[in-house]
Amino acid sequence: MTGQVVVVGSANVDLVVDVPRHPGGGETILGGDLRRTPGGKGANQAVAAARAGGAETTFAGALGTDESAELLLTSLERAGVRTDLVSRVDAPTGTALITVSPDGENAIVVAPGANARLELTAAQVERIAHADVVLAQLEIPLGTVRAAAAARRPGAVMALNAAPSRDLPADLWDALDLLVVNEHEAADLAHTDGTPEDLAKVLLERVLAVVITLGADGSLVAERDRPTVRVPGIRVEAVDTTGAGDTFCGVLAAGLARGLALPEAARLAGVAAALAVTRPGAQDAVPTAAEVEESSR
Repeated sequence: MTGQVVVVGSANVDLVVDVPRHPGGGETILGGDLRRTPGGKGANQAVAAARAGGAETTFAGALGTDESAELLLTSLERAGVRTDLVSRVDAPTGTALITVSPDGENAIVVAPGANARLELTAAQVERIAHADVVLAQLEIPLGTVRAAAAARRPGAVMALNAAPSRDLPADLWDALDLLVVNEHEAADLAHTDGTPEDLAKVLLERVLAVVITLGADGSLVAERDRPTVRVPGIRVEAVDTTGAGDTFCGVLAAGLARGLALPEAARLAGVAAALAVTRPGAQDAVPTAAEVEESSR
């Protein structure tokens, strides 16, 4: 291992149903069989970082004491994620209700459960203080994200995947080194519309570096005082887009932890995300480092 990543975030059990189309308000439609799989933005990203190789990955999150928690712990550990610092709380493990249409697009509702009770322990803070990259999302309390940023060591990267989209307070903006968002999230945070380049320019006024994911079109990497880079995407036939963004974030974090420049880390992350959408599920769809390397040639 040449780096350390700590992912501070959510873990959910995904209840997934394939549907002919997403239902409208007040509408009932028939779907396929129910699938119960491990997910949650934080846990997904931790699995992706661990499978990317080159970085020891710790998941700092909160689970209940139910059967769903055991499913998530098993998936994380199977991927090589350290789970010794996962908190267990008196609340149900988080659950996501997901419908997937034939084109692979998903609609998701999350019941946060234990995720809403995540408060960093002294042991989690100590692990964060030794990490090269700390990665968080917004399915956990903002106070916990703030605490993670405050705990990182000088020189470490504090990365935020600002999803689900919400306004960020000024003190959190000041604590970030890297923002990772899709186009919709970028527009929400920039409070304007425009091209990805336009949005990145606005966001760079608040943070040192921004990566905007563009789906099949790849990503845009923008850093202060450096040329903006368009990283091309890889065309694949999508089966399920659930967790694609999380795969991107986790692989990106692992690449940065082992010393890659941001554009190169984004390139590998894009390959991994493209592979992930060709498979059903979230954590189950995350590719290995060998698969990413093979597809990168």
